[in-house]
Amino acid sequence: MADQFAAALSKQSRILYTKPSITELETRYAADAAANGWGERCYDYINRFEAAFRDHLGVSHAIATSSCTGALHMGMAALDIGPGDEVIMADTNWIASAAPITHLGATPVFVDIRPDSWCIDPDLVEAAVTPRTKAILAVHLYGNLCDMDRLLAIGERHGIPVIEDAAEAIGSEYFDRRAGSMGRFGAFSFHGTKTVTTGEGGMFVTNDPSLYERVLTLSNHGRSRRQRKQFWPDEVGFKYKMSNIQAALGCAQMDRVADLIGRKRQIFHYYRDRLRDLPGVRMNPEPSNIVNGAWMPTVVFDESTGVSREKLAAAFSADNIDARVFFYPLSGLAMFDAVPGNRHAWSIPERAINLPSYHDMTQEEQDRVIAVVRQVLLDN
Repeated sequence: MADQFAAALSKQSRILYTKPSITELETRYAADAAANGWGERCYDYINRFEAAFRDHLGVSHAIATSSCTGALHMGMAALDIGPGDEVIMADTNWIASAAPITHLGATPVFVDIRPDSWCIDPDLVEAAVTPRTKAILAVHLYGNLCDMDRLLAIGERHGIPVIEDAAEAIGSEYFDRRAGSMGRFGAFSFHGTKTVTTGEGGMFVTNDPSLYERVLTLSNHGRSRRQRKQFWPDEVGFKYKMSNIQAALGCAQMDRVADLIGRKRQIFHYYRDRLRDLPGVRMNPEPSNIVNGAWMPTVVFDESTGVSREKLAAAFSADNIDARVFFYPLSGLAMFDAVPGNRHAWSIPERAINLPSYHDMTQEEQDRVIAVVRQVLLDN
């Protein structure tokens, strides 16, 4: 019996949870950058990528960076966030959202998420504001969108900037405004898992000209573009620049951005339409006036189903399918103080899983994933 199972498994091809969409266009641009993008042309693709992303988002300024974490770090530094300050953020996030806060000597204040969007709860943000609060970090988890109108209103009421971590939300829209374009600044990721990729990389965006100039200086080892002395930094800055070759990949991806986003949404809708009848199973929300960029389709099982993260992971593994666990609560990690009162942030990851989602995924592969989800619920 075991041999039969192993034989059957070997016939099933591996389904990865994600991979980038790379075509001849990306390889052609990258080859051109590698062959010709030096000397006077060393910034050609970087400038072009920043302009394309700026235009796509509808913002005034964009700076290509080596990572989303770097974009957040520089943006927070430019807002003078430092020791003794607090930044309010959701407990459910990857550590990359919290790391820049701690690097600057400030303290992340973790509040609970909403059970529907899995994003930060504005009511708890309001309650967490203190005289030490220096910013609110709105992370658009898995392409889901934070309640930006309420967060921006809280920020305005208390004189606190709202920062958007839109690492996972390219393609998401909030009342016709693109994710990342609404806060004091936004940050994006182009990691190899993302809808738009440069392998590694990020983008800082803002509509604030003074903040842009400050981050531009910080991004180049503290050298202001107005400084006429060669190799003369005006302050100690950072080295979070993107390479021209990476930007070439990004230019090709931006040439295809509508198709890349559209395909991710198509995959998400296929999952949602075929799982919506399952009792006690929810997926990424997409309420009216919201467009979910659908970076990472996710299923969350109600507590009443008894389905656990471990059962889900085992079932997918048995069918040779990669699946990612839902982010653990940051306050559950050893380097932070536990906040078990953040009930949803601690509970939801125990009964959720991210579903495979990549651009050239076939309908047959999606059907295999759907079958596993259905079988887990049936067997429980």
